[in-house]
Amino acid sequence: MPVPVPRQRAIPAVECGPAPAASPDSGPPTEQAPTGTHPADHPATRREKARETTTEKRENPTDTSTGTHTSTGTPAGTDPGTDRTRVARSESAAPTNLTVLLIEDDPAGSPIVPDLLDQAGKPIRVRTARNLTEAGRLLTDDVHCILLDLALSTPAHGSGDAGDEDELAVLRHVLELAPRHAVLALTSSSDAERGAEAVAVGAQDYLFRDELDGRLLSRAIRYAVERKRSDSAERRLAEGRLRAQENRRLERGLLPTPLLAGSPLRFAARYRPGRSRALLGGDFYDVVRTPDGTVHAMIGDVCGHGPDEAALGVELRIAWRALTLAGLCGDELLGTLQQVLEHERSDDEIFATLCAVDISPDGRRAGLCLAGHPSPLVAAPGVPARLLPYDNNGPALGLLPGARWPRMQVELGAEWSLMLYTDGLIEGHVGEGRERLGQDGMVEMVRRQRAEGLRGEELLRAAVNEVRELNGGELADDVAVVLLDRTA
Repeated sequence: MPVPVPRQRAIPAVECGPAPAASPDSGPPTEQAPTGTHPADHPATRREKARETTTEKRENPTDTSTGTHTSTGTPAGTDPGTDRTRVARSESAAPTNLTVLLIEDDPAGSPIVPDLLDQAGKPIRVRTARNLTEAGRLLTDDVHCILLDLALSTPAHGSGDAGDEDELAVLRHVLELAPRHAVLALTSSSDAERGAEAVAVGAQDYLFRDELDGRLLSRAIRYAVERKRSDSAERRLAEGRLRAQENRRLERGLLPTPLLAGSPLRFAARYRPGRSRALLGGDFYDVVRTPDGTVHAMIGDVCGHGPDEAALGVELRIAWRALTLAGLCGDELLGTLQQVLEHERSDDEIFATLCAVDISPDGRRAGLCLAGHPSPLVAAPGVPARLLPYDNNGPALGLLPGARWPRMQVELGAEWSLMLYTDGLIEGHVGEGRERLGQDGMVEMVRRQRAEGLRGEELLRAAVNEVRELNGGELADDVAVVLLDRTA
């Protein structure tokens, strides 16, 4: 009897790694301090000091100090490639945990972000982009949060007087550009409504640019990053639950609904897939009654019990029902099913075992075809349970082109119970050793359970539960059992 062998599947590796640091640019020219302003406090003076610090870093690569990069060009006489490499090395060596991308286009170049420290007291690195094009270039995987000035001019208007729609359009563009990054919106204290609209669109929070201080902004950045992580995890969890629900509904819909209207036979079935948290495996079954009163029952097993085998099992079951209702049976039906299998399987080594029974309208006899499948079990009042003959068992579907499957005629009597099953029921272990239950053990188990008065659904439930207990836990293979009863 062929033993289903699950195919091994490669688990795709997760690729990860830091993105390359973005290249720095030069800043606007130095401006003269207005009257009444201390030279050290003027923005132009601060930018000049920042450029001096950057020059020191270039001359001394081992310096681990950090600063905010707001430049947009390369000084004359400097090799751009060498300069970018040195600055990137300086950034990677900086002892910082968080990186922030500031998107603002203040024409005066005055900094709106104070010095920032993370929760551990380490400096937060700030990159500055003057437009969305620069933002796309500087937005690498090591950026944790984006500070967006809602006064940023749009390409359509080219000035800071953008309308409400244009300002929110910039925010939407940033959200599309960085769906995995936290976004903080910066607006004026007189435009709190704009900040609320930004949060409604998708920003994590909004702040007033004219009331910023280092402590407040650092805390807001940490909060926004953690909130984004929490929202992303919650969204992934909700999506996973939704997919699981859809899969369960789909698999439940793929299980068969027996067509036995007008038949005196009673039907019961039990199904347990081998896959964890699945409803459908490689086993399949079906029962239909044709217009002449004949009841056709089938059970099969595609080698393996993964999702591909489950899909193939559903295809074979539907094909069997269609062919049966079309009037085919026995060797002709199995030969056509083999053609379906050969066309639908993903690998030439995949095969399926199958047991098909057609019960005469009077219910006293049946035709039996076996394709590499275990023989059914039959029991009657006063007669111990036994296996039907399996001497003419043909090959499994998909193994031998042009194979034949002889149909055997068996007598059932006036009152009987016929149990069809897959090999998952008989291949479980018995105890801690390597001994398996086997067909003989299953027959003895069913005899004992019937002697205890178990019938129908209760019998199947008790049989599957006892097999699991004997195995010491869940069975490795799929299990399907179908029971047909006829009473006098």
